[in-house]
Amino acid sequence: MKIICSKSNLLHGVNIVSKAVPSRTTMAILECILIDASTNEIKLTANDMELGIETKIEGEIAERGVIALDAKIFSEIVRKLPDNDVTIETDASFKTIITCEKAKFNIIGKSGEDFSYLPYIERNQPVILSQFTLKEVIRQTIFSIADSDTNKLMTGELFEIKENQLKVVSLDGHRISIRTIELKEPYEDHKVVVPGKTLQEVSKILPGDANESVSMFFTDNHIVFEFASTTVVSRLIEGEYFKIEQMLSSDYETKIKINKRELLDCIDRATLLVKEGDKKPIIMNITDGNMELKISSFIGSLNEDIDIQKDGKDILIGFNPKFFIDALRVIDEEEVTLYMVNPKAPCFIKDDNETFIYLILPVNFNAASN
Repeated sequence: MKIICSKSNLLHGVNIVSKAVPSRTTMAILECILIDASTNEIKLTANDMELGIETKIEGEIAERGVIALDAKIFSEIVRKLPDNDVTIETDASFKTIITCEKAKFNIIGKSGEDFSYLPYIERNQPVILSQFTLKEVIRQTIFSIADSDTNKLMTGELFEIKENQLKVVSLDGHRISIRTIELKEPYEDHKVVVPGKTLQEVSKILPGDANESVSMFFTDNHIVFEFASTTVVSRLIEGEYFKIEQMLSSDYETKIKINKRELLDCIDRATLLVKEGDKKPIIMNITDGNMELKISSFIGSLNEDIDIQKDGKDILIGFNPKFFIDALRVIDEEEVTLYMVNPKAPCFIKDDNETFIYLILPVNFNAASN
């Protein structure tokens, strides 16, 4: 095989597919990036058996062929080459020469035949949305998936399509994030759980252009994202997702309208007094026209007042400050509305059309000590 392409094209492709190279694996071939120039295009592929990414790059194919190169070494070499055309040449024994200007690397590759190609998936009826929208929806929900594998379903996000609506849901046992968006046309129903890792990687490599689209394809076991010159194939998480409708009550005893930036900045300031891993709640004392925020820790304490519009009862309630910060950071509105029932029931942050809903469970605190 012999190919020639610019360093910038090659590096861009390597950076995209590297997201699917496993950090630990018993199969050495999976630690490789596959360069496939066996047809009229140059394709780079990486696959960790859960997530696979393939991208096409511009370049000249002088001699067709396929080679698998150690991802770590290859990407480091490409990163440090001069900004010029790169030639990659291989022989029958998989010896690979990478040259760029006066730099010449010799490394040993592996047979491309041993590489696990992406599974072939029928591409029927794509669900199409803009790159910008998908990137935003992931950003606005991904923070509330669970980190640990104690419940596999919590490490993914529900993607539910009903007619012309896409609903994306994530939850970790303490909070729920929901985004609902209108699609340009109706589609057949789909309900799948996509691994959080897949969505994080898709979000990183999505250009996010509002005028360019992403096509999503669904099967029983996989989801495919196609955009620009890139294809991402991921296994789905099996199982029935949680019935969140039962948790979404529209009853409330207290409704508050508040400036989002003021609330976010205040809670952010309060966290200066909380050490990493400390579980100190932020206490909200809500009365007519005023929200008093209090936090106290071994370091010190903070009291701050914010003007609000309130309907309903006064309430004294405590929350994990991080959960509030995570939700407020991804809301673009200037003003947010909070709905509360009592100090032991969830708080809802949502807009009038419910295009976003953030549910945060309160925490118990000793009112006397604050």
